[in-house]
Amino acid sequence: MSHYKLAENLFGDDVKREPIRAGFGRGLKATGEANEAVVALCADLTDSTKMSDFKAAFPTRFVEIGVAEQNLVTVASGMARAGKIPFTSSYAAFSPGRNWEQIRTTVCLNDQPVKIVGSHAGISVGPDGATHQMLEDIALMRVLPNMVVVAPGDSIEAEKATRAIAENGKPSYIRLAREGTPIFTTEESHFEIGKAYVLREGHDVSLLGTGTMSYQMLAAAHELEKHSISAEVVHVPTIKPLDGDTILASAKKTGRVVTAEEAQVIGGFGAAVAELLGESLPTPIKRIGIQDRFGESGEPDELLDHFGLTGDKIALAVKDFVATTPQYHRESN
Repeated sequence: MSHYKLAENLFGDDVKREPIRAGFGRGLKATGEANEAVVALCADLTDSTKMSDFKAAFPTRFVEIGVAEQNLVTVASGMARAGKIPFTSSYAAFSPGRNWEQIRTTVCLNDQPVKIVGSHAGISVGPDGATHQMLEDIALMRVLPNMVVVAPGDSIEAEKATRAIAENGKPSYIRLAREGTPIFTTEESHFEIGKAYVLREGHDVSLLGTGTMSYQMLAAAHELEKHSISAEVVHVPTIKPLDGDTILASAKKTGRVVTAEEAQVIGGFGAAVAELLGESLPTPIKRIGIQDRFGESGEPDELLDHFGLTGDKIALAVKDFVATTPQYHRESN
């Protein structure tokens, strides 16, 4: 039985929701209270990215860069070199979407502890459409040397993750969703950079989720149980460095792996898991996410359903995968 502390009433109509970015805002203010070296820089989206609480509390430690994302991270790198711990925020479509070269050259190449906050990531941005639905950021950021990549599962974990990256001394990217998403963790739930967590044990298939998709994997496992499929759910909030030990242990146990991400599967989280399995424990894997296409305009829930990223749609895909794919490397009981 998993010992991870989950929230109650996960699958009822009254499941609690909150934007993941709200947890970041609380976490940033808390880090500012704990450490005077923490500073914040924004590209004219202070309220949207929830840097507003930090700005109100520490106006002399906040810099409004304006719509100049390349300058945003370049200035932050200089501040880091001077001993500060800078957090930079914008929409993920613009940072890292517009300033990847500056992140690569001024932050990662110099190994400066700049924290890149990419808000409004994924298709659940909704009506803003394909231009603002950043789906390539996981691939872009995990390929960078020295970069840590974190995708919190909910607002409570986002607050913990913000505190953690403030203290890790490394270039770090944290991926935040815009809309309110279900809260499945608790204040007591553990979070550590580089760790994955078994939320539910099973023996037929491993469901690995990151960010908003970890809750959907829980919902899928709940549905699959009705069809006599025992699904193990593993929450992977840190995409880089990947917790190979936990993922491999689950894959060895179940012999089949399914990943889900609100992002491009090419080069993303599922690709990272596939690389791990290919090198260490060849295992059948199905990657669920955005399949080499752009997003489109629509309501967030409508888009998640359209792209097959809801619990019930994932359950259908997993049922077919289990029915057609034999188990490999399954441990004997």
